[in-house]
Amino acid sequence: MKVTQEKLPASQIGLEIEIPSETTKQTYEKVFQNLSRTANIPGFRKGKVPRQILLQRLGTVRVKAAALEELIQDGLEKALKQESIEALGNYQLITSFEELIEQFKPGEPLTYKASVDVEPEVKLSGYKEISVKAEEVQPDASRVDKFLEERRSEQATLIPVEGRPAQRGDVAVVDYVLRVAGEDKEVEGGKATNYQIELVDGKFIPGFIEGVFGMNVGETKEVAVKFPDEYGREELEGKETVFTITLHELKEKDLPELNDEFAQDVSEFQTLEELRKSVEERYQADAEQQTKSNKEQALMAEILNHVEVDIPESLINREVDFMIRQAAMQLQSYGLDVNQLYNEQNMPQLRERSRPEAIERIKQSLALKEIAKLESLSVEATEVDKRIEELMQEMRGQQLDMIKLREFVSADIVREKALNWLTENANVELVPEGTLKKAETADETSEEAETEAETEQG
Repeated sequence: MKVTQEKLPASQIGLEIEIPSETTKQTYEKVFQNLSRTANIPGFRKGKVPRQILLQRLGTVRVKAAALEELIQDGLEKALKQESIEALGNYQLITSFEELIEQFKPGEPLTYKASVDVEPEVKLSGYKEISVKAEEVQPDASRVDKFLEERRSEQATLIPVEGRPAQRGDVAVVDYVLRVAGEDKEVEGGKATNYQIELVDGKFIPGFIEGVFGMNVGETKEVAVKFPDEYGREELEGKETVFTITLHELKEKDLPELNDEFAQDVSEFQTLEELRKSVEERYQADAEQQTKSNKEQALMAEILNHVEVDIPESLINREVDFMIRQAAMQLQSYGLDVNQLYNEQNMPQLRERSRPEAIERIKQSLALKEIAKLESLSVEATEVDKRIEELMQEMRGQQLDMIKLREFVSADIVREKALNWLTENANVELVPEGTLKKAETADETSEEAETEAETEQG
């Protein structure tokens, strides 16, 4: 079989394939015989229909089309094997199928053109001299005290309050009814009886907690509250409303002392000092991990300036599919109906919006893969086995394609090693947390001002 290759844009290879005459004849006859055995024509038994009558009933074009489909697919598979080409995804037929039907004559050579996506060629420049800035996260000492206070609050004993009104930090038991301002009708689901709520910020709709302050047990009060613009219930978003609140009980928290006994009650540690040290170490590790993540994000953003790659469309589509599936699974975990979000109407827009990020992710992944190759970063079989064993524990009971899983794990470890190499060898300047965000905000403000000035001049 004669095959001619041609390099095309977007990491494609064009193939001109010539199918020998004997193959076109054999395939046509095989397809014809298969159709004759299954054709149901009145007056004839299956497989006994005369050739000419069968052609009249089925149509020459239909038989030719069936034979062509087999010839094209089979010819392409053999061409890829013959030329040692590793294709990504399926082929794209360049020659018009209608044109091939007109030209196709069983017993004569068939020539057609197709293209396939192949692994893109990656060009990296200056990756050994990369310099970036990343924000260094320092552990916040106040978080330790906050953590301990939260545990104290959880262990607190509630004591009834007498002789004073409600104040911040109390626990109140209330009835409430919600109405939209100016309307008498109660809001559906906006009513509660004997509802216990802690009077601290963030526990309810902003304004509700403040409205309870100063109330006495047995008192009923109307509190005006404006709902947030983004609340989750469209009929309440940004609406002026009124809560009718009745205070039934008021309690205050009697907090336990911060001592060794408290530490034993809330943890596995015997002393408060041990508990505090453990919490400090945890927040220190969190800060170090966030700093590491900031460094990696800065490096991955910068690597885009050092890589040139012509990405095939099949890779982009595959990455977009993966991103959409990830987003759908996350939304589903929040209890949202993904079928309403991902439907035929908005899917094209979702795919188009995901495309730029998909291209960046592919470039970054290919850059890391190229670094691993250039720096001879290999993966040991034992590393892959260990990672697979961990995944099998997490995914127990699920059916897994072990060949694909092994390929995925191996590639993932290679990317990790390449990123670690980049982190260790790049020049990363650590700056105080918030520095880069402030600079980014200032740049955006400057750009907006320039745009406004240009608009006014225009």
